Amino acid sequence: MADRKRLSSKQLAVIADMFSGELDEQAVLSKHKVGRSLYSRWLTDELFCAEFDRRIASAHRRTAALIAGCASLAAAKLVELTESENQETARKACLDVIAMPLKAAANSRTSDQPEKNAPEQTEQLPPQTAARLLAALAQDNE
Repeated sequence: MADRKRLSSKQLAVIADMFSGELDEQAVLSKHKVGRSLYSRWLTDELFCAEFDRRIASAHRRTAALIAGCASLAAAKLVELTESENQETARKACLDVIAMPLKAAANSRTSDQPEKNAPEQTEQLPPQTAARLLAALAQDNE
C-alpha cells in the first residue's frame, strides 16, 4: 500500500458516501461490501486518512461559510428580540447581543499565542442599541 499514489475507486466511493450524510458508517460499508477489518486497514493508510481529513476540513469550511452568511440576519433578529414583551426572552437576547463582539473577537484571532499584554479589542455597540439593552436589563432587575 505504501507505493500507491492514489486511492482506489472503492475507497473513494466509500469516502464519498461517508460524507453524503445519507447512510451511517456501517450502511456505507455494507453497501460497498467492505468488511470491518479491511476498513480498519484503510484507516491506518496514510493516503486514505489524508483524503478523509481533507473532506472533514472541507465540510467545516462549508459550514463556517454558511454560518457567516447568516450572521448579520441572526444579529438583527437578536436585536429585535431585545424589545420582546417576554422579559426573559428580552433579557437573554440582550446578553447574547452583548456577548457577540466578544465571541467574534475570540474567533477571529489568528495567532495560537496572543500577546500577553495586548488589550482585548471589541467592537463598540451603537449608543442607541446599548441604551436599549441597558434599559431592558434594568427593567428585568426591577
